[in-house]
Amino acid sequence: MRRLIFILPVVLFAAVLVGFFAGLGRDPSRLPSTMIGKPVPEFSLPAVRPGDQGFARADLGGEPMLINFYASWCAACRIEHPLLMRLRAEGVLLQGVDWKDQPQAGYQWLQDRGDPYVRIGSDVTGRMGIDMGVSAVPETFVIDKQGRVRYRHVGAVTPQLWDETLRPLMDKLRSES
Repeated sequence: MRRLIFILPVVLFAAVLVGFFAGLGRDPSRLPSTMIGKPVPEFSLPAVRPGDQGFARADLGGEPMLINFYASWCAACRIEHPLLMRLRAEGVLLQGVDWKDQPQAGYQWLQDRGDPYVRIGSDVTGRMGIDMGVSAVPETFVIDKQGRVRYRHVGAVTPQLWDETLRPLMDKLRSES
């Protein structure tokens, strides 16, 4: 019995270590999303650009698009931004959500780096992000013609992700009736 008292903590500690190291091998950009296959929740966000219309649920549907959550304070957003500019120049429908940021800061950030978004809304409170399951920025969602979430990516969109995952999915969604 005495031996068990000494061995039990060691066994428990070893089990915790195994669980910890098993989790280290997971890709954080592959977080599961409860939104996959579901319609984007209702939202209506005020404009980031002065004089603009903002961004609302009614703006979804008709053709596949990307919704990209970004913020002026986000370091990883700087990494993906040149690619987003290229995608917009290639005709990809890209909508933006300035997440937990002051609209003036989000607007100035786009003025300084270029604006890839067709529509952009300000989610100062983070409510839309909560409804979509956003955990951090940047996050990008692929939305189908019916306004349903088809894919979620956590982290910066890279050329490899675009070429291997997002572009093929967007092409498939465009061809669906």
